[in-house]
Amino acid sequence: MNEHAVFSAKMRLSDLIAANHNLILMLPRFGISLGFGDKSVQEVCKDYHLPVDFFTLICNVYTFEHYQPSSQEIRQTDMSPLLPYLKASHHYYLQERLEHIDNHVHLLAASLEDKFGRVLCRFFDDYISEVREHFRKEETETFPYLEALQQGSAPMLSDRSFLLYDEAHESIKDTLNDLTQIIFKYLPAKAFSNDAVDLVFDIFQISNDLEKHALIEEKILLPYIEYLEQNTAQAR
Repeated sequence: MNEHAVFSAKMRLSDLIAANHNLILMLPRFGISLGFGDKSVQEVCKDYHLPVDFFTLICNVYTFEHYQPSSQEIRQTDMSPLLPYLKASHHYYLQERLEHIDNHVHLLAASLEDKFGRVLCRFFDDYISEVREHFRKEETETFPYLEALQQGSAPMLSDRSFLLYDEAHESIKDTLNDLTQIIFKYLPAKAFSNDAVDLVFDIFQISNDLEKHALIEEKILLPYIEYLEQNTAQAR
């Protein structure tokens, strides 16, 4: 059901961002800069040589929780930017946001009693390691498999476990929830400076963004792989 899909190519891009401010985080992953004025989504996509159907699909999944692309949308959408978009997202999370938050975590930990600081750092380090491992598996297993499918040269799979994303996504989410609970419940009250509040806000921000990223993988990447697999099987 796509009754929630209100974004279209004819809308102004500024209106999309006004409807969901977090979409501004996605623009650099598409190579889109600010300063697009009153241009429509279609006009901006043309300026940046982006398939407008792909851009609106990503924006709808990112914005509307209950938006579920139909199999027809998956078939008809130009998915050529999908891998570059996902790789740009990984770079954003690992090299920009998580690195920024990691610096804040260790600065906050240094101001705490040793036992609190160690626990805080350990949980966040575990979280980063889990995210890195998930992204590593995607980039060494899922992405090459998708590229092979797109080229019509993918092998028959005997092990499809690397395409099971639900457990990995839930584990990452649970680890981050554990971290926020530690901050709320166990850090001394004196630790809650403005820096600590900023840190918690940053953690919630990236948690929300990673949840949207997971939805894009589950609602676009995996169905697209299934579609290509069906095509490959029929061609054999």
